[in-house]
Amino acid sequence: MTATAPTLGLSLLGGAPDQTALIADGTRIDYAELRARVGRRRDELGDVRRLVMIAAGNAIEPIVTYLAALEGGHPVLLVSGDEDEAAAAAHRASLIARFDPDVVAHDGPSGWTIDERRAGSRHEFHPDLAVLSSTSGSTGSPKLVRLSAENVRSNAAAIAEYLQLTPADRAATTLPLQYCYGLSVVNSHLLSGASLLLTERSVADEEFWNRARTHGVTSFAGVPYTFELLEARGFDGGDLPSLRYLTQAGGRMAPDAVRRFAHLGRERGFELFVMYGQTEATARMAYLPPDLAMTHAGTIGLPIPGGAFRIDAVDGAESGELVYEGPNVMMGYAHGPDDFALGRTVTELRTGDVARLRTDGLYEIVGRMNRFVKVFGLRLDLDRVEHLLADEGIEVRAASADERLLLFATSERAAARARERAAALTGVPARVIGAYAVDEFPRTSNGKRDYAALVRFADVHDRTATTAAAGPATPAAVTPETVRELYAALLGKPDAGLDDSFAGLGGDSLSYVEVSLRLEDLVGTLPRDWPTRTPRELAAAAAPPQPPVADVEADAASARAAAAAAVQPWRRRLAWTRLETPVVLRAAAIFLIVATHADLFALKGGAHLVLAVAGCNLARFQLAPVAGAARLRRLGRSAAQLAVPAVLWIGAVALVTGQYAPTTVALVNNLVPGDGRWNEQWQFWFLEAMLWSFAGAAALFAVRRVERLERRAPFAFALVALAVALAARFAIAGPTAEYVERYSAPVVLWLVALGWLVARADTTAKRIVACVVAVAATFGFFGEPWREAVVAGGILALVWVRAIPLPRLAVPLVVTVAGASLFVYLTHWQVYPPFEQSAPWFGTLLSFAVGVVAYRLYVAAGARAVAGWARLRRAAAPLSLRLRRA
Repeated sequence: MTATAPTLGLSLLGGAPDQTALIADGTRIDYAELRARVGRRRDELGDVRRLVMIAAGNAIEPIVTYLAALEGGHPVLLVSGDEDEAAAAAHRASLIARFDPDVVAHDGPSGWTIDERRAGSRHEFHPDLAVLSSTSGSTGSPKLVRLSAENVRSNAAAIAEYLQLTPADRAATTLPLQYCYGLSVVNSHLLSGASLLLTERSVADEEFWNRARTHGVTSFAGVPYTFELLEARGFDGGDLPSLRYLTQAGGRMAPDAVRRFAHLGRERGFELFVMYGQTEATARMAYLPPDLAMTHAGTIGLPIPGGAFRIDAVDGAESGELVYEGPNVMMGYAHGPDDFALGRTVTELRTGDVARLRTDGLYEIVGRMNRFVKVFGLRLDLDRVEHLLADEGIEVRAASADERLLLFATSERAAARARERAAALTGVPARVIGAYAVDEFPRTSNGKRDYAALVRFADVHDRTATTAAAGPATPAAVTPETVRELYAALLGKPDAGLDDSFAGLGGDSLSYVEVSLRLEDLVGTLPRDWPTRTPRELAAAAAPPQPPVADVEADAASARAAAAAAVQPWRRRLAWTRLETPVVLRAAAIFLIVATHADLFALKGGAHLVLAVAGCNLARFQLAPVAGAARLRRLGRSAAQLAVPAVLWIGAVALVTGQYAPTTVALVNNLVPGDGRWNEQWQFWFLEAMLWSFAGAAALFAVRRVERLERRAPFAFALVALAVALAARFAIAGPTAEYVERYSAPVVLWLVALGWLVARADTTAKRIVACVVAVAATFGFFGEPWREAVVAGGILALVWVRAIPLPRLAVPLVVTVAGASLFVYLTHWQVYPPFEQSAPWFGTLLSFAVGVVAYRLYVAAGARAVAGWARLRRAAAPLSLRLRRA
């Protein structure tokens, strides 16, 4: 079936011919050239109306194709053009299968490609139909929003009116083109004769700011997550002197964040527009005038020009469903191709949001209609559950599945507390409340809360726990999804993807233990570099499942299994397993340190060995090959995890006993001139050396060129770093370090660099080089052969032994000691001295007991502090804000 296109479709090009329209990769296109390109592409698409699917991107060709299709009267279906994202590719495939586009425009191997699936069209289109769009936040929606040309034009004009857009404005494309919010930025600016800087870069990327400054960008749009990135970056407006305004939509931003950015804008000369909208209303329905952002944060403000709200309340209630009317309200939904011919089926938009009209004339969202669920016969408002728990200082996300209430928090303690309080507050029995700890709360690609990911995470977590409780199962084929699910459950990452590695997800040396043990049960022997491999790669390398026992042996096998059944639990407890070598070395080294200090025996070298192990873990985890900004964040987090408990403990001891100087408390004793002799101020030299290592690595990788150089040649880079560190050692101490020289940070940093080199030695030849360097650098350092043998032997084990066999019964003890090693080291100086002469064995054991208890208390106190801070923030907010939608 075919339909002739109107002689003139919708044109969004409102600029003068010589004015700049688009800037991309250094190419500047004015409106005259853009009109010419659009005209040629319109001719290429033809005169017969066809459904044009565009794999979108913030680039010239997708935008030219979009504008040409609109002008030619062809209905446009925009989808993600990200070829590397499996979910996006699957979504495109499902839309092609369901809606059968006539033309697919995408970026191919030879550049931008227009694939004509047929000459005409098998669809019938309503004359007004212009754009088909997936609802925001959904990559698998079975329906599309039908938008008319008038919907698109009127909404672009309304946005341009309240933003007061002029040809002098230039926006950076910080949002995806297929997302209605991102598309509205393009539409409103081109209609106003303004210009666009086309970029796919994040606001966390320094190159984004370089280009924005170069091209005088006056605005950019963001979802709440964008503003979190800005705050993490330390954005103060000085990054972009030409900035006139920011816009925020795509989910509710916390009122205090709105006020912070509004205040910053007032100081720096830019405005903040907080906006509200849905795909069904083309993009925008409301905005908060910038002059009200400081005093009315948390409201959605006023309807856009040409639009109107009403509150559909029941029985005179103050709040009810928010209903919107305006020329931008969609024509209706398309569930299949037959719906393309439909005219308008809706005249107003029932938003699904619960709102109220305040006395000051502003509208405020207070809840969500579809967040009401039935659990154990009780009707619950999930938003209200989140608010009630937040009032008690417990930040959670609440969802529901299978008539269960699901609560998610960022720690095990908070999750357990949330279940207890939710049961008391709602009347729902605790047995039907699931509580889960996640590393962080996931968001959709549009920055909204991703409750669907949390529900999937709960399902995976429950199935994983059931499988573990049932014991070893019959081997089955390993898929990338099973590996991904394991990462999601064990690392608390609901949004872990098939292309995310353990290191990329933020795994560290202790989470490594549990994950590696579970992975080995799943896929068999793991390759040495598995932390940097994706679930796809690990599944591909997995050992195939063992074939079933042959029929002739079935009876004998069954008999053997039955005979072993009674003793199987005991054997399983006695079974041996392999524990990652750095963890075992860390536990063994802290034992050597404490036992030697307590005079249980004398075998030194443990602390220097731990420096090498720490350097190895530094390279494998904090400096894993992920984005540079992520490396810096991990280094900062690791430095804080080391420094905070150390300063608190040493400071407390100093206050009570006067034993330590302020420079020791501040971990800068290395900078204090001394007589070269050991004294108690040097007791924490190891921690100072590690902090210097974190600081040095951060300084190196803050330089982009250095960071790129290390990515290109990681082993050579580590070798050079070790050479520099060794040069510093020999320049300061000579071949043999004496007295406190062997503890000063500049002299021992070579051990950290040596561990770094070991981690980067991924071939036999490189491991041999690392071993030669380790032996040559270690022997002669102390002038004590046994001490040097401990260090060199541990490093050689680190190079060649991937994991060390241990009885399963010993694993919890070793892991606990390794995890608490920092606290054992901190506290043992005050624990063992009274027993050094009389009972060194007791002093040693007591040192470990105190250190482990201190570690547990510190973790618990940290969780309480986080909860208390959240409670204070809630208490400081006005009551009306605390009752709003999270």
